[in-house]
Parts: sequence; structure tokens; C-alpha cells
Amino acid sequence: MATRPAGVGRAERYPAPERVVAQHDSSTLPRRQLGRHLREWRTRAGLTIAEAARLMEWGATTLQRLEKGQADRIRTIDIRELCRVYGIPDEIAFGLEGLARQTADTHWWHAFGELIPEHFEVYRGVEASARHLSTYQPDLVPVLFRTAEYLRALAGGAEEKVQRTLRGQSLITRKSLPATVDAVLHESVLRRLVGGPRVMAAQLRHLADLSTRANVRLRVLPFAAGAPVGGTVAPFTLLDFGADRRGRSIEPPVVYTEGLTGGLYLESERDIRRYDAAHECLRGSALDIPSSRNLLRRVAKEYAA
Repeated sequence: MATRPAGVGRAERYPAPERVVAQHDSSTLPRRQLGRHLREWRTRAGLTIAEAARLMEWGATTLQRLEKGQADRIRTIDIRELCRVYGIPDEIAFGLEGLARQTADTHWWHAFGELIPEHFEVYRGVEASARHLSTYQPDLVPVLFRTAEYLRALAGGAEEKVQRTLRGQSLITRKSLPATVDAVLHESVLRRLVGGPRVMAAQLRHLADLSTRANVRLRVLPFAAGAPVGGTVAPFTLLDFGADRRGRSIEPPVVYTEGLTGGLYLESERDIRRYDAAHECLRGSALDIPSSRNLLRRVAKEYAA
């Protein structure tokens, strides 16, 4: 694959027994996400790293490594104490302890509701740190692109979840450094009736409008394209976290794919390359952006008729 400039996304292209979790040869994503949450709650508590470390009777470097996801070992008893120091609510502390217990090889399967409560939305926290997302969706509109009514049709009355999701969409709509998204939607997404014709008409118009944003590239893979990857492809998102001033990745890229009972996070270079290549193939077989926008608006009119 062609070399991409530094910082440009790849698509451009509770409780268990107390224990110590060894992190060697394991997925780095759970500990990175744990570190993000701990850093956020320390800041909310108004504590510096030095102050929080002193309360834990640690050196500042120890806490800093924990917040960066670089700790060699994580003791759940320490996470519990940090949660107490920061005043973290029990339901969130429970989820953080669950993250501390996760181990994997070059991937991480997060079973919804096991160790980590189902309401503790791990993926949304990972997504919030991404700078570029490459996604393929064969069935439903990507979450970042959904209207409130489309979300409500899928959420079954869980209004709090709808509002959390809408707030998360600021990732691509904020004025300062919005993430870029390169999305391929199968034509079946446009034809699958969610919430009724009125909801679908508004949703497709919203997609067309989003595709005019400089940071959103949206293409539709038509039925006529067949199976360009050589078989069926489950929905997936490749998340890139950008690069520092020296062109080094801030965090390793991650592929996320979700099933009915859990989500799979893939981090090996081999998996990243394969999904990157698959997305490139899907993009190449899809309609171009202006043609995709025209199709979205045409189908929206069909629903509105």
C-alpha cells in the first residue's frame, strides 16, 4: 500500500478474586482506556499527578505510566483505591476494575456485561480519542451519523442512551480538530426501513448533508458492485489515533467489529493491514462521493413521496 503522510488516517489514504494483572504480551487497549478514564477523573477531582501519587504513596512516574497505559502490572486493589480518592461513582468504578482485569493476545474480545457492565460503553471512550475512522457498514447507518429519530427507533425507548450517543457525535461536528471519517455504506443501509419512511427520509438527507463536510467522506457501495472483497464483510471500523510531531503514532491503530454479545478489538499489524486493504477495496468499488450524495437524496425523496 502507498505510504501516507504522518498524521493522515489509514483510509486516506465485579467481582473476581483480587489479583495482579500481568500486561506482558497482552492487548494494550484495555489499559490505555483505563488510563484515559483515570486521567479524566483525576482532573475532575482537581488533583495533579504529583498530588494523586502522594495520596497513593506512589512515585509520580508510577501514576503517569498507569494513565498512559504503560504500566507493567495493574492491581485491582490499587484501581479501587484510586476510584475512592477521585470520588468515582461505584457503577463506573466497577467498569474500571473490569478493564484492569482484561488480558488478551493481539486482540481483545469484550463480552458485553461480563466484568465490565453493559452500560459502561468502552468503544465510545476509544472512539473519542480517534483522529481518523475508516468504517464499513452493510446494514445500518454508522452511529456517528445517526439522527435522533433513527437512534430512538433502534434504542427501544432508552432515551438516556440516545442523548449520550448524540453528544458523542461532536467528535465529527466540533469546530476544533474534528475527527475525519471515511465511510462506505452498502446500498442496503439506504433501503432498510428503520423507524418508518419519514425517519428514513430525514436520515438520508442528514447523510447527504454530512457528506458535504470537509472531514466526512461518504460513499455508497451499490448492489451492482457485488462482493468486491470476495465474500460477505461484517461491519467494522478502523481507528487511527494520529501522530506526534515526530511522525510517530500516538497510539497503535485498532480495528473494532461488533456482534450481538460483544465487541472484538484487533491490534496486530497483520489484522490492521488486512482491514485497511479491505476498506480500500470497498472504497474503490463504491460510487464516488458526489454520486453517493445524489443517490442518498434520490432515495430520501422516494421515502418522502
